[in-house]
Amino acid sequence: MRRLVAALAIVLSTAAAAHAQSVAGDWLGTLNVGPVALRLVLHITTGSDGRLTATLDSIDQGAKGIPVSSIALKDSTLSVAIAVIKGSFDGRVSADGNTIDGTWTQAGSLPLVFRRAKDASELVLKRPQQPVPPFPYRAEDVTFANASANLTLAGTLTIPSGPGPFPAVLLISGSGPQDRDESLMGHRPFLVLADHLTRQGIVVLRADDRGVAKSTGGFATATTVDFASDAEAGVAFLMSRAEVNKQKVGLIGHSEGGIIAPLVGARNPAVAFMVLLAGSGVTGDQIILAQSSLIGTASGLPREQVEANARNLREILSLITKETDEAVLQVKIREALTGKLPPAQVDLQVKTLTTPWFRYFLTYDPAATLRRVTKPVLAMNGEKDLQVPAKQNLDAIRAALAAAGNTHAEIVEMPGLNHLFQTAKTGSPAEYGVIEETIAPAALEKIARWIASQ
Repeated sequence: MRRLVAALAIVLSTAAAAHAQSVAGDWLGTLNVGPVALRLVLHITTGSDGRLTATLDSIDQGAKGIPVSSIALKDSTLSVAIAVIKGSFDGRVSADGNTIDGTWTQAGSLPLVFRRAKDASELVLKRPQQPVPPFPYRAEDVTFANASANLTLAGTLTIPSGPGPFPAVLLISGSGPQDRDESLMGHRPFLVLADHLTRQGIVVLRADDRGVAKSTGGFATATTVDFASDAEAGVAFLMSRAEVNKQKVGLIGHSEGGIIAPLVGARNPAVAFMVLLAGSGVTGDQIILAQSSLIGTASGLPREQVEANARNLREILSLITKETDEAVLQVKIREALTGKLPPAQVDLQVKTLTTPWFRYFLTYDPAATLRRVTKPVLAMNGEKDLQVPAKQNLDAIRAALAAAGNTHAEIVEMPGLNHLFQTAKTGSPAEYGVIEETIAPAALEKIARWIASQ
């Protein structure tokens, strides 16, 4: 998931001194962006000269101190501009000074109400599963090369206490530029998973995607095949470590990682087993159409709107699969989206939908690869997963592995869990950031027990 906001810088702006003190403080608001709800915190302070300064936090995205380029209060109307994200807010301060009711503008306009925060605990994310040192294992920052791609990947290797050698797994992240912890909306799923597995006697390697954080290389032009090449480099690194049992090296892939793992495991004899977490068993176009309808419905869109969106989406996906000329494709997508989205969003969608990654993902059939996998596989999807729907994909994975003659496969639908394997109410991505749980304990325990059984 792409981030909305960027890093810290404070820029001063003027305001009427008589009003400054009335808005000084911390203000909390929730911005509903389609299926996603983002909690924003506006921090306003007053200088000795009466000038206002401000920064913005996006709590659920883990972004703090976003620079406010200008802020002004006049006749109870507060105007805020955040140039770095091309956003602004205009609202009226209530008579009691406890709310600011207005409009957020950023590639479109949305209603937003800020209320004065009464407790500092409202302004921070609660993540009770976040591991806290000291740890009963060793964590080592490592680097390893993908020589075929001329890049270096950086990650963390966690090693259980004791003499070893131990079973080992490589964690493979989902789509989008991901760091080694697969950080998302304040959650760090791969950190939580690595901690749990290492406590169970398993070596775990997790790495930043190419071009992300401390890994070199370029992310923007890479496809799923390129990420599979990076995963193979991770397997080779694990095989080089004395702490690792070379007969028990496996892969755990989440979301797109659940597509990458079979690509690697089907051809690499070093891979002994695979865990597919919310992995898909059908082509990308089927995934996208299903998730669009499910998320739209969960967001409360009328059925007619959901169906209209599906028709528009089919038209665009058809263009992408049929048109080979990049320039022509961009023109056609722009024509299809103009009038349906704000201009800035049209530009973003054209750029996203024509990337090499998206074009590959759209037509790649993971079932074709799964039909060549005879190694032990655990495939798990959450029953409330709206991004990679459980029934659609687990049925396809089951059928493909059966066609391969795989007698070591276990297919599991986890009740009540979403795409991140959190305990969820609806499964909508809007819930990800507000759910305190990072990964349901039942999911963690199932993964660890299954690996131990191998």
